[in-house]
Amino acid sequence: MIDLPIKINSITFGFSHKTCFEDFSAIIYPGTKIGIIGRNGSGKSSLLKILYGLIQDYDGNIEMPQDAVISYVPQTIEAFDSFSGGQRFNKSLTDALSTNPDILLLDEPTNHLDSSNRKSLMRLLRSYDGILIVATHDTEFLRNNIDVLWNIDNEKVDVFIGMYDDYMRERGIERSSIEKEISNLNKQTKEVHASLMREQKRAKSSTTKGEKSIKQKKWPTIVSNAKAGRAQETSGQKKLSIRNKREDLYDQLSNVRLPETIVPRFSISSSDIRSGAILSIRDGSFGYSVNILTDIIFSLGSTERVAISGDNGSGKTTLIKALLNDSLVQKSGDWHLPHSKDTGYLDQHYNTLVPEETVLESIEKIVPELDHAEIRKHLNDFLFRKNEEVWTLVKDLSGGEKARLSLAQIAVQTPRLLILDEITNNLDIETKNHVVDVLKEYPGAIIAISHDEEFLESIDINTRYIIKNSTLTKDI
Repeated sequence: MIDLPIKINSITFGFSHKTCFEDFSAIIYPGTKIGIIGRNGSGKSSLLKILYGLIQDYDGNIEMPQDAVISYVPQTIEAFDSFSGGQRFNKSLTDALSTNPDILLLDEPTNHLDSSNRKSLMRLLRSYDGILIVATHDTEFLRNNIDVLWNIDNEKVDVFIGMYDDYMRERGIERSSIEKEISNLNKQTKEVHASLMREQKRAKSSTTKGEKSIKQKKWPTIVSNAKAGRAQETSGQKKLSIRNKREDLYDQLSNVRLPETIVPRFSISSSDIRSGAILSIRDGSFGYSVNILTDIIFSLGSTERVAISGDNGSGKTTLIKALLNDSLVQKSGDWHLPHSKDTGYLDQHYNTLVPEETVLESIEKIVPELDHAEIRKHLNDFLFRKNEEVWTLVKDLSGGEKARLSLAQIAVQTPRLLILDEITNNLDIETKNHVVDVLKEYPGAIIAISHDEEFLESIDINTRYIIKNSTLTKDI
């Protein structure tokens, strides 16, 4: 392994329509394990490609130790077409490690891995003694494998030496402190304004009293309008000082930006949900030319939240297709499924969205009875606020925006059963939190397929099943 550091000197990179990051400098010492975080589209994958040499059109330079061996596993692996996503990654990682690299670059390595493969990967990387640089949204991975964070946000890379939870805690404290200062400044503005109003009122009263005294041929001291003018001038100076300080604080606040939360409103509430089972299967089987799962006994309560796990290729996706009445999947046995209008489906590819529709049309077609203002209000709840945002075509949305729009569709015409298929794959941490915010408030039943244990816990999954050896059993 190399014993000299990598030096990154004032790198600036962007595309024709945006800058990703400017003037980024860092020193990477041997054995360091770095996690690159940031929103989708912020430049995480591009930074890995710059380090690997796939992108060379950037300002600044990188000093790489001579004879350093670098291996890189991208997010999208096109080779090994007959393999699943998890199998492709494992094969690519094996090939990458076979070169005994000094530096290992991984882009979203856990996206397509089942639970056992995720654990194996984490164990392997903990024992890897070279420089590890990983772009990931996986908070469990960040907590267990990373000791330095690079957060790409607001066109810069923020370097933090320490653990992920410590980083988020520090940012939260910093933001809270700035918000408290802004609140105090707002109070000062009100106090200055109130003081000016009192001074102007006293000046007016004194002037009126003086004019009356003159008429009565008395000669008391008259408070002139000059005093009120001086008070107004002093007030204006104070307000300007406060305004300048507040603007500076808002600039600081933008550098520790924490994501907005979504507070959803659903078209049905928990009081609209009838008790009892919404779905039941007895002696069920399904498959294509041959059965994939047999002897299924499964029921789902109207507000129950179930997770289904299993190795890649075990039949999870085909089970979902069977639950959605896919005509290509052959079923046998006793299946009682909800009506299609009462079943919602969300997956990592956002297949419920139509690429050529606008954001507004995506909601409008579902609830044509709502007027324009009501639809705009609903989209506003899901952070689509500007005119240019609601008129954007779906095909031009980012992954995070598509996720929010899919959730907006679910909320505006809420199904009684929601099926989730690896929905957190490819989501940045901010969007994942938006998904959690909405699903925690969702009033109906959930069937979730996910390898993301933290996500499952955060949406209050209360029952678990596992697919193993062609059977579906409750995981106790």
